[in-house]
Amino acid sequence: MRRSSLVLPALASTVLLVTWGCDALRDAFSPRADLVARANSQTLSVDRVAEWAGGSKQVPLDPVALSRVAYVWVDYALFAQELAAGHDLRDSATVMAAMWPVVSQLKWDRLHEKMTARGDLSAQQVDSAYNAGQQRIFQHILLQVPPGAPDSITAKKRRQAEQLLPQARSAGARFAQLATRYSDDPGSKAQGGSLGLSGRGAYVQAFEDAAWQLGPGEVSPVIKSPFGFHIIRRPPLAEVRDSFKVALQDRIVMHADSVYLDSLAIRKRIEVSSRAPSYVRTAVQDMETARTSGRVLVSYRGGSLRERDLVRWLAALDPQIPQALPNASDEQINQFLKAITQRQLLIQEADSAKVTLTADDWQQVRAEHDSAIMMLGSILNLSPVMLRDSAPTPAARVDFAMARVNDYLEKVLHGRARFFPVPPFLAETLRDRAHWTVDEAGVRRALERAQELRGDSTRAQGAPNGPQNAPRMVPAPGPAPVDTAHRAPGARPPR
Repeated sequence: MRRSSLVLPALASTVLLVTWGCDALRDAFSPRADLVARANSQTLSVDRVAEWAGGSKQVPLDPVALSRVAYVWVDYALFAQELAAGHDLRDSATVMAAMWPVVSQLKWDRLHEKMTARGDLSAQQVDSAYNAGQQRIFQHILLQVPPGAPDSITAKKRRQAEQLLPQARSAGARFAQLATRYSDDPGSKAQGGSLGLSGRGAYVQAFEDAAWQLGPGEVSPVIKSPFGFHIIRRPPLAEVRDSFKVALQDRIVMHADSVYLDSLAIRKRIEVSSRAPSYVRTAVQDMETARTSGRVLVSYRGGSLRERDLVRWLAALDPQIPQALPNASDEQINQFLKAITQRQLLIQEADSAKVTLTADDWQQVRAEHDSAIMMLGSILNLSPVMLRDSAPTPAARVDFAMARVNDYLEKVLHGRARFFPVPPFLAETLRDRAHWTVDEAGVRRALERAQELRGDSTRAQGAPNGPQNAPRMVPAPGPAPVDTAHRAPGARPPR
């Protein structure tokens, strides 16, 4: 059964550059920072970041790149410290928070099942729907003609279709075998040429006109469409009863979902702010600031969708979405925000209904979470048991774990190891329970020092113009970690 789905590069913008200039001027009158970041008792020094970046030609020497390094260090440092403290991060509270997108989807699935619970369609209902003919299943064999093909190819494909037509008309249920053998349509070939359930208007005009004239069991003549030559068949109900029934039930549920979401929008009075598109474009180019922003994008009865909520949703969606938003039209952004708001409301309704996960749901969630924890542990070659056996005191275990973190990041930045980000909702969970900060002044100081080191290295090799000629590394894969955590007192959110 189909269900409504909940689970849907660094940019140096002009705004960021202007902010960078103002911050640099302010720092000229401030004491020079010695630290770039702090994660509980552990610190990341300016000198270490400068050495990492200055000694690697793969790291772009800009504030965005070095700030990203600092946040990655924070996430890995907090993860390693949890292991050093003997925590395996597999307790239910951590799993629920770190797996929020999956848990939310499963909760909605369970609520959706209750809302759409109904008995199977009876045989009489299936017969009636098939005979009414408003929804039909067609099979076809396509002999494809590439666009711009010469007349000789088109004529050849037509002859092949005409030669195949007598077999198709006499094949009956074996039409599926002919389609599997001869059709050039990869989407339907494996299903015996079946195109699934459809209503009028689903196909190109030539195909549409021929297909909807067919009675049960009838086969069309050879039909020419922009795709090539088709032989179309409408299978009788006896051949497709099960697939017709399932597809019809899915269609009914999809219609009910659509009606429910529309009613939800009306009932909750969902209204997108007139300035939301411009706010969204700015937010996706300065995600760190947006993570703490309370600016309202969408209002609805009983609540709102704010910039910080949008950033959290973006961490759960396809990474291509935030990349596409700056170039999207106002209408596209408004529709996207409405869809996100509807999903947020669906989760609230599931929580209000006290929907719980089944045993199978929990097994799925825990398996995915455990896989992520095992991956991160293997990257650092750390585990609570190994740390307990390798170091005699809690402080020594933390030192041992942090040495592994720093060694891994150094290898990543020098191209000797592949980068895997801490999953965003696990990162958010770790930050929520820790004291941490990233210092802007420290990032700028590290950048200055890295530029000096990079320049010295380049001049030593006899290359002109220093760092301008250094190759740039593509930002590490994966979405930026979600930053909704508690910072040390007085710490400012990163720009």
